[in-house]
Amino acid sequence: MILSALLTSVGINLGLCFLFFTLYSILRKQTGNVFVYAPRLVDKQKSEQQGDDFNLERLLPSASWVRRAWRISEEDLLSISGLDALVFTRIFIFSVKVFTFGGIIGIFILLPVNYLGNQLSIDDFYDLPNKSLDSFSISNVNDGSNRLWIHFSAAYIFTGAVCYLLYCEYLYISSKRIACFYSSKPQPHQFTILVRGIPSTCGRSFSEIVESFFMEYHSSTYLSHLVIHQTSRIRGLISDAEKLYRRLARIKSENHSKQNFKRDGFLGLFGRKVNLLDHYEKKLEDLEDNVRMEQYSLAGEEVPAAFVSFKSRFGAAVALYIQQGVNPTEWVTERAPEPQDVHWPFFSASFIRRWFYKLLGVVACIALTILFLIPVVVVQGLANLNQLGIWFPFLKGILSLTVISQLITGYLPSLVLQLFLFFVPPMMILFSSMQGYISLSQIEKSACTKVLYFTIWNIFFANVLSGSAFYQVNVFLEPKNIPRVLAEAVPSQASFFISYVVTSGWTSLSSELFQLIPLLCSLIRKLCSRRDGDEFEVPAIPYYCEIPTILFFGLLGVTYFFLSPLILPFLLIYFCLGYIIFRNQLLNVYAPKYETSGKFWPVVHNSTIFSLILMHVIAIGIFGLKKLPLASSLTIPLPVLTLLFIEYCRKRFLPTFKNYPTECLIKKDREDQNDPCMDEFYGKLVTAYRDPALMPVHYARNDDRRNSPLLHSEF
Repeated sequence: MILSALLTSVGINLGLCFLFFTLYSILRKQTGNVFVYAPRLVDKQKSEQQGDDFNLERLLPSASWVRRAWRISEEDLLSISGLDALVFTRIFIFSVKVFTFGGIIGIFILLPVNYLGNQLSIDDFYDLPNKSLDSFSISNVNDGSNRLWIHFSAAYIFTGAVCYLLYCEYLYISSKRIACFYSSKPQPHQFTILVRGIPSTCGRSFSEIVESFFMEYHSSTYLSHLVIHQTSRIRGLISDAEKLYRRLARIKSENHSKQNFKRDGFLGLFGRKVNLLDHYEKKLEDLEDNVRMEQYSLAGEEVPAAFVSFKSRFGAAVALYIQQGVNPTEWVTERAPEPQDVHWPFFSASFIRRWFYKLLGVVACIALTILFLIPVVVVQGLANLNQLGIWFPFLKGILSLTVISQLITGYLPSLVLQLFLFFVPPMMILFSSMQGYISLSQIEKSACTKVLYFTIWNIFFANVLSGSAFYQVNVFLEPKNIPRVLAEAVPSQASFFISYVVTSGWTSLSSELFQLIPLLCSLIRKLCSRRDGDEFEVPAIPYYCEIPTILFFGLLGVTYFFLSPLILPFLLIYFCLGYIIFRNQLLNVYAPKYETSGKFWPVVHNSTIFSLILMHVIAIGIFGLKKLPLASSLTIPLPVLTLLFIEYCRKRFLPTFKNYPTECLIKKDREDQNDPCMDEFYGKLVTAYRDPALMPVHYARNDDRRNSPLLHSEF
């Protein structure tokens, strides 16, 4: 790719970003879009009420939202959205620090060294737009040149800076995690564990077995328990009832006096005519009766698993981390999630079924990764005009046009790849949800890791090795060949990844702000004479797809830091935009669905370390190819030192993210002893983990069902 093709891509995406920002600043002021651009504020009833009178100011773009997102403090963000949201924004802060430091070295030192590597004359600067991007990479430096020692020194300095920043962030986030624990009110998941593999005894229910076991071995701390039941059928009935209720409410809201009739046969085309309101009300009553009958029939249909609650956090921790029975496959304990975070479907699954589905999820993930190589090959063909001309000879005349060639090589490949990637995160959520995790947070964390691995392999490795090296599998059978193969392949794809950052990164951030899909859904509902608030639900930020995207861009920046530093300013713009945009979204759009207390940060830490080691391996190979064997040998200690650093961080910080220490647990328990509200908390704790499908239900029977809840809980 030549520089003018990159500038074409930059121009297109800058135009799209400016368009999205302008439209957002106008549309967010319109009263009818409040459910799209401020659903969290609507839910909290904090949105400003605006009149329907015409106001010219509402049609003018403004940047007030930028100032508000920038000025909010971390403490306010923590109180509004929780520690997970704060950790998410700290990823952007960390990335800005890293690539500001790396950009200073890369742009002002390495980039001039790379461009002047072949002793270009001053006349070459006049032809700069037609220069290949390889002129700005390490490939342009002469073999054996002493200038390569500048790259060697930069690799050491950059690695040290990144490790120092990683340490500071790990220390900061771990201290925040402890501070949030100390300042938190008593939470049900702090006092509760999940017990699986309860041994069955003839003539006794699982509930009786659990109570007698914990009364005998944890008598001083045991409080209560709830045995889990098989409720998949009930959940299906309740889901059908909710859909039917929404349909009924919509009909009543759209037709206050009009009688609606339809045929009750196939697709409403056959059978006798019935009144829709009476028909749906009768079906709703039948579903209510079916739910109650199923609940009654499940009174003895227990699963060998239970939530067990204790009187103290320390008592729950002791039961969690000490083997309960002689047989380690029985009385298996794990930490209980928050009550609203529980994923109920797989509690009824047997051990064999959970094991089978876990294996099936891994196989499906691998199969999707392999099948995704097809669009990768297509993208590489688009990036290579010669290859595209061989595939489609009739396009050679069109491809010879300068504008068309720049558009295809500079913009189209990244766009096509991004369209294919759109379907990957939902698939990974599906694969993780069937692997037996007990909470939504565990499912999303597992999906986050899967999406990250998938992205690194299919977007990075599959692209850089898509040439002959990809098919020469034997080169990977000997580890000594890996640095050489990567050193040959990675620099040649610098132009593609620079374009990918601009196309995928900038435009995806601006579209995130614009909320294109929710906006279209809102418009469709309005066209169908339905109000946005009829099915209003505050969305949660999808960490499982946003975090892998950020980490992948971080991998590109670390990897190409000394290979092609031209990528760094584009990445820096991406992280700065992401910081402002997602702070705005966390304030106005997203509400926390669960709280892991910052457990996503170790994923960020490990991904950054992997990126550093990948950079070191490529550096070893590149110095060898550039006939500088001494620099190649002296680079070998770098990955070793980096692995020692991550091992230190694993010992120093990771235990804090897995468990709270005894010191913290006992301090909090002693504070609770003087809290008069603890008796009330213990009373609520008894039913905190009750399966929603087993709660008593009844349907509202007043005239205005739209303003009444479908299900009422009774304790």
